[in-house]
Amino acid sequence: MPRIIVCLKYAIDVSQIKVDSATRKLLTADAPRKISDFDKNALEEAIRIKEKHGGEVIALTVSAENASSALREALAIGADKAFLVHDSAIQNSDTLVVSQILAEAIKKVGSFDLIICGEASIDSYSGQVGPRLAEILGIPAATYAHKVCLEGDAITAERSLEDCSEVVKVKMPALLTVTKEINEPRVPTLMDVLKASRKELVTWTLSDLGVSIEKVGAIAVQVLEVSAPKVERKRIKIEGENPKELAEKLVKALIQDGVLGG
Repeated sequence: MPRIIVCLKYAIDVSQIKVDSATRKLLTADAPRKISDFDKNALEEAIRIKEKHGGEVIALTVSAENASSALREALAIGADKAFLVHDSAIQNSDTLVVSQILAEAIKKVGSFDLIICGEASIDSYSGQVGPRLAEILGIPAATYAHKVCLEGDAITAERSLEDCSEVVKVKMPALLTVTKEINEPRVPTLMDVLKASRKELVTWTLSDLGVSIEKVGAIAVQVLEVSAPKVERKRIKIEGENPKELAEKLVKALIQDGVLGG
């Protein structure tokens, strides 16, 4: 029976981010956070595998904020245990550092058969944590999976590529990153939420994992600035005597603007 670890990001809810109209800077300080959407697909797929083959699902989060509410949600959705690495020093860590911390946490959690991550996070959308984590742990990875099947000690994944699909089979222990198309995440019931309060949620700091502050500070990628694009309407008004004339003028304007081919 597989032991599955699902890596969840406590991400900024990008739909709730506000923009400073004067500077175009994103106001993220007070933006609400949630489990990254793709990671909910990862959690759902892990639970479906458990429902079919048995085993255990463990949710794992690395965050500078207290993400216990997100992990309680993961437990309500169907995870059996949850582990939170919570330390303010993690703030602004890049994907390499986060992957290294996740790797140390996974070693502390213990043996596993499968790690599942979302293809990317909804805020940074780098898609780097899963592959980096697999490299650090020395296990095979199958990315962008939209269909998976467990067969004995191996996992078969159908991967979404730019212009085609690819089917790969990897021996476990292995890591998957999954796309949003793989499933529809379930919504926990009130009874599930109540049961989640009795499930195990363990919190660790970096020192509990033996990770030094110096290592966390040695980031490879530093984001210097993030700003919203400036959008200005052209305020073109199209007038005509009838729908046919309006349509012709609209098409002509779109061709002149390069939106349509001439």
